[in-house]
Amino acid sequence: MHWFTIMMTCIACINFLLLIFMVFLEKRKPQNIIAWLTVLTFLPIIGFILYVIFGSGLSVRTRRMIRKKSISERDIIKNIKGIQTLEQAKLDGILMEDKELVTLCYSFGSYPIPGNDIRIFTNGKEKIESLKRDLLLAKNSINIEYYIFADDKVGKQIMKILCEKARQGLDVRLIYDSVGSRKAPRRFFNKLKKAGGKVGEFFPPFMHIRLINLKLNYRNHRKIVVIDGKIAYTGGINIRDDHMGEHKKLNPWRDTHVRIEGGGVYALQNIFLDDWRYCTKEDVPAHLYLENGFFPSPSIKGNATIQVVSSGPDSNVQKIKETYIKMITDAHERVFIQTPYFIPDDVFFSALRIAAKSGIDVRIMVPAIPDKKTVYLATLSYLKEMAQLGIKIYLYNGFLHSKTLLVDDNKVCIGTCNMDNRSFGLNFEDTVIIYSKQINKQYQEIFSKDLSCSKEVGINYFQKKRWLTKFLQAIMRLLSSLF
Repeated sequence: MHWFTIMMTCIACINFLLLIFMVFLEKRKPQNIIAWLTVLTFLPIIGFILYVIFGSGLSVRTRRMIRKKSISERDIIKNIKGIQTLEQAKLDGILMEDKELVTLCYSFGSYPIPGNDIRIFTNGKEKIESLKRDLLLAKNSINIEYYIFADDKVGKQIMKILCEKARQGLDVRLIYDSVGSRKAPRRFFNKLKKAGGKVGEFFPPFMHIRLINLKLNYRNHRKIVVIDGKIAYTGGINIRDDHMGEHKKLNPWRDTHVRIEGGGVYALQNIFLDDWRYCTKEDVPAHLYLENGFFPSPSIKGNATIQVVSSGPDSNVQKIKETYIKMITDAHERVFIQTPYFIPDDVFFSALRIAAKSGIDVRIMVPAIPDKKTVYLATLSYLKEMAQLGIKIYLYNGFLHSKTLLVDDNKVCIGTCNMDNRSFGLNFEDTVIIYSKQINKQYQEIFSKDLSCSKEVGINYFQKKRWLTKFLQAIMRLLSSLF
């Protein structure tokens, strides 16, 4: 009993020190502190272990290294002939409707670039077939980065093409996330190295032992492909058979991905190179990327202007979240959201509430079939409050993995970022803002088609849930800032 008392006293002291650390050094948000305090109180030993693995923030050294290796998008783009400055774009009348949003994103380092051709994919098979065609036609370089790059049928197909291109002498680079691609053995990625390509693992585990990863909570959730500096892909679809609609339980699988051709590709190329320089410690001067053809002279391919916003735990500013809030609060007619997980913080929640109370048509679509039940319980808790505000809630008949935000008749965002605390604050993410009435109209039609495959639910749907489900929703909501 004596030793038990000493042990519990030590645990209490450690937990108290952790609380002081979170409040004064990490300066975490109150809801995050409350969530961890709950875990540490009711699960003192296990809670401490969970905090060490999941809760500790990125070290100062890691943040400094990421910033040191990053290349300013504006510094790159200003050296490319044929690209308008922000001031020139405004003088030419481009984006006058959204100059405040454009300026906000520009302050985040995102450059507005016109003249892009946009193609939207709503399922994995179409996207993969298009990607394979573009990869086979590559002439100079392939930069590819995925949260999940699986050693399965579709993964083997893409890897085979990458190896073929590397043997042909192309500059082929691959980044995979250590957590997302944990089931793929290293020998799978070593195939590309043996073929002459280059591979980087983002936040690799300690001593390459995958069960010991002190950065487990911070994931590179991006899906980026850049081919010859002229064609780029990003969105929600990973390199995995499940994302091709071959998961028996999560079926049909509905997702959104985008193919960009034009100068807007530069932003995604820049994000890739930032991640590459960090995870491989490459120290090439920025001007050499220009000279090596990673940023070729732009050509007009379409009518869409785009900005690409990226965010991650290396920054104190949640850039994508603030971009979305700006878009929602500036809306005049409609706000349509598609996301697999909906766990907003107070600020994001308030933006949607204000929009709904101002008469804006706000609609939120989530999957009817969840892949993560604990997160889904928290999602339902927040959706109940959304329904109480008069916001229309839709459950897609299958698994909806799409991450999109459509506002009014001239803007739509497509990217990798979910509408939850993890994506906004813990993951490395990207989203493409497409300023185009044509693309907006196209996605409104896609959304309308999704509505025909969805069920609208009101407040009665949530009130009829069993008491146990409501209890679990409340618990998961309390802990939602930890997901």
